[in-house]
Amino acid sequence: MRAIILAAGMGLRLVQPEGQQKPKCLLRFGDASLLERHLHLLKAAGVDEVVFVTGFKHEQIEAELAGIDWKPKTETVINADFSLGSVLSVHTARDAMTRGGDVLLMDADVLYDERILAPLVAGDSANRLLIDRDFEAGDEPVKLCVAHGVPVELRKQVAAGLDYDTIGESVGFFRFDQKTAQRLAEIVADYVGTGRANLPHEEAVRDLLLEKRHAFDIADVTGAPWIEIDFQNDVTRAALDVLPQLNALSQFAGALK
Repeated sequence: MRAIILAAGMGLRLVQPEGQQKPKCLLRFGDASLLERHLHLLKAAGVDEVVFVTGFKHEQIEAELAGIDWKPKTETVINADFSLGSVLSVHTARDAMTRGGDVLLMDADVLYDERILAPLVAGDSANRLLIDRDFEAGDEPVKLCVAHGVPVELRKQVAAGLDYDTIGESVGFFRFDQKTAQRLAEIVADYVGTGRANLPHEEAVRDLLLEKRHAFDIADVTGAPWIEIDFQNDVTRAALDVLPQLNALSQFAGALK
């Protein structure tokens, strides 16, 4: 299993101080950056093949990785047009998407614990989505709608009249088996080839889901602490709410010592 971590964006909505901007995956919570936390949790879950898609200030990420001196060595690929949508970052990682085996596609700017990752990687080859039913309504969360166990929508805006029995926020992590990862790479390539490289990669994943050619499991992670870092108030919530819950997890705390 291979993890592809999308870390190319500029994080403009975070509004970092002038001259101090850095990739969001380098934000530190407690004794570790989000990047280092990804590595520890993935290794604990049995995933040690990790590919970072970088872009904005990629040298800082490379320096962080060199300082950690992680084994086995992680791979990095650079999205030179990082100001465009994340669909281009997935396209930049097309080799890692299509070289075989199951693929985890993950946002880099998420603080989370092992109860988020464990159900994603469990079991044999699978396509899997994560849903958190305890979410704040509004335009920001990407909603995952499910009808009779089948995903029927993956978007911030849900069309009126859509038939579903479960709705929640999609955690920014996906799992694809080899055939499905190949198909997603094809969809993403079409986005880029038809002038839609400015769109978020969730749109391409949505197209994949709505084709209904590939079966997906839905793993419910409601109650497990996690937060995506988009705005400054997310940084505050991560530090004051989510981090204390993570500090209670002895396995991760021990890994950082």
